[in-house]
Amino acid sequence: MRETAADSDVLFEDFCNAVVALKGVPRQGWIERAQIASPESVADHTFSTSVLVMLFGDIIKLDTCKLIRMSLLHDLAESVTGDITPDQMPRKEKIALERDAMRGILSSLPAEIRHEYMRLWEEFVDDTSDESRLLHEIDKLDMALQASEYCKRYEEKSLAVFLNDASRSIQDPVLKGVLRSITNAKG
Repeated sequence: MRETAADSDVLFEDFCNAVVALKGVPRQGWIERAQIASPESVADHTFSTSVLVMLFGDIIKLDTCKLIRMSLLHDLAESVTGDITPDQMPRKEKIALERDAMRGILSSLPAEIRHEYMRLWEEFVDDTSDESRLLHEIDKLDMALQASEYCKRYEEKSLAVFLNDASRSIQDPVLKGVLRSITNAKG
């Protein structure tokens, strides 16, 4: 049975509100580790990460549609939990908190969609596929690109810690090449 427009308005409200709420969630790592007063939002990060996975998914020949969907969902729980950094709580605790938040965000969606979105999110968190591994690395590449951008804006800030973190995490040869060009540009 197909739902009416009025039914779907209520059905999707929690999910839509969570998506929009990401625009107001600042990326805490930039505040805590780099003292950037007005950093990018989680939505800004999600957008750039999603565009990067589109490009590199096509280049590397993975399931680009799956990558984009996974990327769009990967930080959605932060609309409820905020952007929790590793210094704020242990990873296991953070994942449990985000899992509960994600279940709540998805709870009013139709079962088939809810289960598929949760499965994609879990696959990312558990890092169980080539796509999830690439997304984790692109997440770090996006961080390095943002650090490079902040270096241009805030010349007095040293953001090497972010570039070093990306260098340790990125294994894919294509992404390593992009990262190398970023770090070489920094000096």
